[in-house]
Amino acid sequence: MTGFARVERQFEFGRLSWELRTVNHRYLEISIRSPEEFRAREAAMRERLGHFVSRGKLDATLRYQPAMGGHASQLALNTDLASSLLRLQRELSDLADAGMTAQPMDILRWPGVVEEVLPDPEPLQQAAMALLDEAAAELRNSREREGAAIAGALSERLEGISRWSAEIRGWLPEIREALRARLLERIGDLQQPLDPGRLEQEVAFLAQKMDVDEELDRLDAHVEESQGVLERDEPVGRRLDFLMQEFNRESNTLGSKSVDVRTSQAAVELKVLIEQMREQVQNVE
Repeated sequence: MTGFARVERQFEFGRLSWELRTVNHRYLEISIRSPEEFRAREAAMRERLGHFVSRGKLDATLRYQPAMGGHASQLALNTDLASSLLRLQRELSDLADAGMTAQPMDILRWPGVVEEVLPDPEPLQQAAMALLDEAAAELRNSREREGAAIAGALSERLEGISRWSAEIRGWLPEIREALRARLLERIGDLQQPLDPGRLEQEVAFLAQKMDVDEELDRLDAHVEESQGVLERDEPVGRRLDFLMQEFNRESNTLGSKSVDVRTSQAAVELKVLIEQMREQVQNVE
């Protein structure tokens, strides 16, 4: 199911923004792009997003623009190391019996004398996680609105299948009678008489061959099950996938058993409705 959400907010340490996009996918696949400061939280971000989305390909992008001097690293003097270096310099000066003085820049160039003090990443990461919750909730709302539209389209086509099923049921007695009449007409063209018992056997055989009551019953049952599934407050995409396969199987059987142009056309119309539903179901979580 497709969806999009974007949330942006200004904090004292800078501006954070999340952008979430989802498209249909058979399973849940989450891809996260974030700045270096947030890489340690990516596993937690995936877990958090999994609470909002259970199926689909989700691309999540986090952008961070630091405030001027708000969350930058600071330089600090390693006083212990600098004191040790100065003491060594004085000892060396005494041994050399020469007045040597150390230049401050020389001391600063010594590895480790100047240290970079990184800011505490916890407030920044917590803000990103809280903003992610907000973006994910907006994404879920977007997907729910699309899901409601898809459910409406599916319900409309389910009603179409029910109408065609009822139409076929109404035609069956007339089709059976017309089949019997055609068979009698062909027998009347024969030059030799036919045993009456044999006629009834042939009629019964053809009636059994074109009997689609069981297929129509299953179609009606699938329609009822699908309507119930659409009312569930849970992911139903995979169950609907299975039902689409069952719908397709019954429509194929109806087409293969058809002996009348009306039932053949009805089978075609059913397949069109089922294919339209199958395409929509691909977008259902």
